[in-house]
Amino acid sequence: MEVCRVEDFDMLEKRIAIITARGGSKRIPKKNIKEFCGKPIIAYSIEAALDSGIFDEVMVSTDSEEIAKIARNYGASVPFMRSEETSNDFATTRDVIMEVIDKYKSLGRTFEYIFCIYPTAPFITSEKLIKVSKIMEEKQPIEIIPVVQFSFPPQRCFVIDENNFMSYKYKEFAKSRSQDLEKCYHDAGQFYVYNTKKYLELDGNIVDGIMPIIVPEMEVQDIDNEEDWKIAELKYRIMQEN
Repeated sequence: MEVCRVEDFDMLEKRIAIITARGGSKRIPKKNIKEFCGKPIIAYSIEAALDSGIFDEVMVSTDSEEIAKIARNYGASVPFMRSEETSNDFATTRDVIMEVIDKYKSLGRTFEYIFCIYPTAPFITSEKLIKVSKIMEEKQPIEIIPVVQFSFPPQRCFVIDENNFMSYKYKEFAKSRSQDLEKCYHDAGQFYVYNTKKYLELDGNIVDGIMPIIVPEMEVQDIDNEEDWKIAELKYRIMQEN
């Protein structure tokens, strides 16, 4: 696969939404198209991107014809199928993004900003996408990530040794009050926004220049098993009621 170069980009178009939806899901079969509150879960990401009205292209990167068909039915573009190289268990999100950028370049299309959106993120809304788009335009970070605060301070976590005894990992914080500890955040697992030129200059390896948007815990749910799925549906229904 040809590698894109920064100098190849004329920034002809503004934004692309890349929804990454590999077919092989082991813990939850057909996870990316499993029904979630009445429709395939991937539909929420597609609809949020389309409804935002900010994208020149909303596409799904997949190796599955079944996912591709559903994606097209909900209005997304699937101009090419994902390669075997970026469909295996070891392929990274960076690998997928680089492949998509290169494929679109071969079609004569380049984009100033990349929105990498997960297919199992029903809490994404068009409003959130519009908000981060404005932040990217105004602040020009390398990357924007939605984050959520840890519900319990990680500084006071325990570790268990080989004899099944437990101790504080960070003993200096054993007696600290939660409110006195520095707030820590983790990736909400919904989407990532990149400045394409800066992304390519760093070869997709970004550790600084990252700007957060903080989302409430009620709008975040990591979905790794059936129990997570049920909790996510409950949260989604509550969010819709509010």
